[in-house]
Amino acid sequence: MALGIFFAPVSGMNAQSNALSAVSDNIANINTVGYKSASTLFYTMLGSQPAASGISDEISTSKVDTFGVGSYTRYSILDQGVVTSTGNAFDVALNQENAFFAVNDGYGNIYYTRAGKFSQRAEGGVNYLINNSGYYVQGFKANGDGTFAATTSDVVIDPVSKMPAVPTTDMEIIANVPASDVDSAAYGLTVYGPENGGENMNMVFTKVEGKLNTWSVDFVAENGTVTGGPIEVQFSSDGKLVSPQSINITTNWNDGTSNNITIHIDKMTQYAGSDVETRISQDGVESGDYLGSYIDRDGVLRAKYTNDKTLDIAKLAVVGFQAPENLIPVSGTMFEATSDVGGSFYVIGSDTENLNVLVPESVEASNVRVEEEFAEMIQVQRAYNLNSNAFTVINEMTSTAIDLKS
Repeated sequence: MALGIFFAPVSGMNAQSNALSAVSDNIANINTVGYKSASTLFYTMLGSQPAASGISDEISTSKVDTFGVGSYTRYSILDQGVVTSTGNAFDVALNQENAFFAVNDGYGNIYYTRAGKFSQRAEGGVNYLINNSGYYVQGFKANGDGTFAATTSDVVIDPVSKMPAVPTTDMEIIANVPASDVDSAAYGLTVYGPENGGENMNMVFTKVEGKLNTWSVDFVAENGTVTGGPIEVQFSSDGKLVSPQSINITTNWNDGTSNNITIHIDKMTQYAGSDVETRISQDGVESGDYLGSYIDRDGVLRAKYTNDKTLDIAKLAVVGFQAPENLIPVSGTMFEATSDVGGSFYVIGSDTENLNVLVPESVEASNVRVEEEFAEMIQVQRAYNLNSNAFTVINEMTSTAIDLKS
């Protein structure tokens, strides 16, 4: 029993030492992206323990009462840090408490993290999206048709170096044909073919002799021929188009390709004045060279091109849990899921969207509050000193008792 009186102050010093370690870790990681602060909780130890470990009950049934304090660490997983802008195209912050990025350590082990500070790393000619610990970010690969794969895999940044042109198939022209003083009018159009980045084509109106408000419309392509014209276009006396509402043509390019185009002219007019084009719109797109990649607010990794168009590469997997506070911290800012977290679900999945969950070009800062940590440090140091003083007093009392017996 004499030695048992040391247990309370010793356990107290151990517990406060653990608390001081947690405070130190928090302060050290105050600028660590996605770090979740740790706090130390205490509990009373009261009960009986064997007098000596490793001795069976058949040999010794002696027990000693134990008193003191124990400690355990709890992480504030659901306490969100401040979202700060970085300007990095691969950075993305989570703006929802129960949401985590999934990463693969390269050995098939999946971990979860709030730290969205990502970058790319080349391995064997393949560019992977990785987190700040070098683990592979998980996502759904783009299928090329606006959808994504149903299962996750390592996100690979593999955009095509050049986006091909999208051929023109539908065009709308809003313009005015002069009602008087001219016998012809021409309108310049840009048309995209399967293998070109945009070619010039003129739409030429020529007055039909002997027919009132009637024009013959034909097309002249710079690097090809056009079939489907000429065709007569008629306007009413008040300047509105009578017929036809649209013209169908086929462009035959000198490179051997062709495309069919429907040109809508129903909004064209014939008023006094000049042959002014007010709007020309179409579904064709010029080709573009690859500029770079970025993650958007929907979690989609996109490739950007010089024609102001984008192509989907992959969609980040964002996971939530029924009991996220039970995630187990592992190395860095990552967590491991066990059966204690309950079921999991996709906050952002291959076919699901969740607006306002992600903030692109930003990261979630540590949730450590330095003023609270220093206040905790002072309290822990005082508690440690009190336990240390109690140990010293007990030690002196025990020494005195021993001296009196001898």
